[in-house]
Amino acid sequence: MPLDTWLTFFVAAWLISLSPGPGAVSCMAAGQRVGYRRALWNIFGLQMGIVLIMLICAAGLGALLAASQTLFMAIKWAGVAYLIWLGVQQWRAPDAPLTPDAKDARDTPGQLFLRAFLINASNPKGIVFMLAVLPQFIDPQLAQWPQYAICAATLVFTDLVVMSGYTLLAARVLSALRDPGHIRWLNRGFGSLFIGAGLLLAGFRRH
Repeated sequence: MPLDTWLTFFVAAWLISLSPGPGAVSCMAAGQRVGYRRALWNIFGLQMGIVLIMLICAAGLGALLAASQTLFMAIKWAGVAYLIWLGVQQWRAPDAPLTPDAKDARDTPGQLFLRAFLINASNPKGIVFMLAVLPQFIDPQLAQWPQYAICAATLVFTDLVVMSGYTLLAARVLSALRDPGHIRWLNRGFGSLFIGAGLLLAGFRRH
């Protein structure tokens, strides 16, 4: 991949990562709920979801998803239902403050990873978006997979940095709260954001 092409994608990757969405909400919610170190599993799950989307696009399956209205709608509504379910779960989360001796009562690394992975993996909007963006940076005259690998590594790097920032902010600021009433409203606020993200996905229409 030529350097100027990569630099352009590098800038685009930062814009993609910084745009607010369900991933950012999940990072802030996990950071507030379980602290930064444990919430790293949430970040890793999001990145594996990005890698999966890249693989789908590189394998040409993204074109199938873009062409098949039935498949698109099935994945879309699965994503909507999942985000709303996460919102309900966040609403019902305990209002106890984060303390070192509360680790056993919190989410396990596997649960954090899987939930975050499904957030990105069940988002057909992300797949269609990648399908529209990636081809602009892929030279058809060169080997395809190395170029996709470079783009995937670049996007994972930028998203790791941005999602770590969201998580650290929530862990350092929001988890410092000790009043159960404030924590309850934080949980409900994040829950509402998850539900709102699900409703936005429900209204997503392809052009």
